[in-house]
Amino acid sequence: MYAKYVLLAVLVFVANMAQAGPAIQHWQTQNGARVYFVPASELPMADVRVVFDAGSARDEAKNGLAALTAAMLAEGVKTATGELNADEIAERFAALGAQFGAGADRDSASVSLRSLTESALLQPALDLMAQVLRAPTFPAAAFERERNRMLVGLRQQEQSPGDIAGKNFYKALYAGHPYAGEPGGTEQSVSKLTREDMAAFHARYYVAHNAVVAIVGALSRAQAEALAEQVAGLLPPGERASALPAAAPPMTTQAPQTVSLPHPSSQTHILLGQIGMSRDDPDYFPLLVGNHILGGNGLVSRISNEVREKRGLSYSAYSYFAPMRVAGPYTLGLQTRNDKAEEALQVLRNTLSTFVAKGPSGKELKAAKQNITGGFALRLDSNGKLLDYLALIGFYNLPLDYLDTYTRQVEQVTLAQIKDAFQRRIRPEQMVTVIVGGGAAP
Repeated sequence: MYAKYVLLAVLVFVANMAQAGPAIQHWQTQNGARVYFVPASELPMADVRVVFDAGSARDEAKNGLAALTAAMLAEGVKTATGELNADEIAERFAALGAQFGAGADRDSASVSLRSLTESALLQPALDLMAQVLRAPTFPAAAFERERNRMLVGLRQQEQSPGDIAGKNFYKALYAGHPYAGEPGGTEQSVSKLTREDMAAFHARYYVAHNAVVAIVGALSRAQAEALAEQVAGLLPPGERASALPAAAPPMTTQAPQTVSLPHPSSQTHILLGQIGMSRDDPDYFPLLVGNHILGGNGLVSRISNEVREKRGLSYSAYSYFAPMRVAGPYTLGLQTRNDKAEEALQVLRNTLSTFVAKGPSGKELKAAKQNITGGFALRLDSNGKLLDYLALIGFYNLPLDYLDTYTRQVEQVTLAQIKDAFQRRIRPEQMVTVIVGGGAAP
């Protein structure tokens, strides 16, 4: 009976979403945190995420600090009656039936909670979440354990050609920019991190003016306001993080760069790309729709057709934009047999160059629009997915009607706009190329 109820709620939610996006309510807590709320009465649940401008772009010379700080938040907290360790924190969340998580990427760090809305369960879960945000203790033993775990993970990544390619791609593409560093750091940088580093990072960035609170659930506006104050209202006001430096796309005078790294793998991993676009980029939708045709639509994209279907050079070949606070990367990639790497790379380059020069066909554009808009409601068919978008809208300061207008903006993209955007923005002859493989010893 419960499964039937959930299915009915989801179907109603999807049907409503197909007609219009959710009405997003927005305000600030008394100490300056920005709040974004969508009521969702279908299930007696509340999803909460607090996002800080505290990703690895803020690491400066201490690469891995943002990731380690986020990982350590729930390892120990101060409470009014003493301290709780990681096991006690986990046990309390579990006893309340709540799910808790934290993490960091290049742009942000976030803490999330899912709980039933019954007050006896929700209120203590929110109190504990607030304590984790406000008063982590970063215990010494847990710090050593977590840092060692990160170091083990970094050593394992050194054996993965895919990880090696990704790290070197960002390093080459963003040389001198905060995005160049890996969120997980390096063995050298992580080994030097201290508990004092984490405490200072937390004090600087885990503050109200640097926070966005996203809430989705079966709550009234008054309840959501109280929830936001409970979770973020006792954070110190602090200040927003400073603006990141611009990440400039390649200019006409920039030379291409190739990084070739031998590796004893049966497959060669290839990444090709350049700096792409930010979340608020004026060319966002022409580039998005154009790339969906070129390499973003799985097996039916041009790249997959040319590389995989016609020539059998790779099981997976793709392209994607990763928009961030400032311009994120535009990446094309594939994996292929070592003896086919040169041929596969040339096909990838030729496919990109042809698309930039000539643009898509009308048939391709029509199919892309139908695919993107037809599946959009399913990208919002749960509270968790909606929370992802709500946090994204808040963190990147996107318009409150972003979800309302998304499909319309996709449908309005023209062939001329795609061709113009790709010819102005994408430079096939000036890209960074990273090749990892070849079968030789590292």
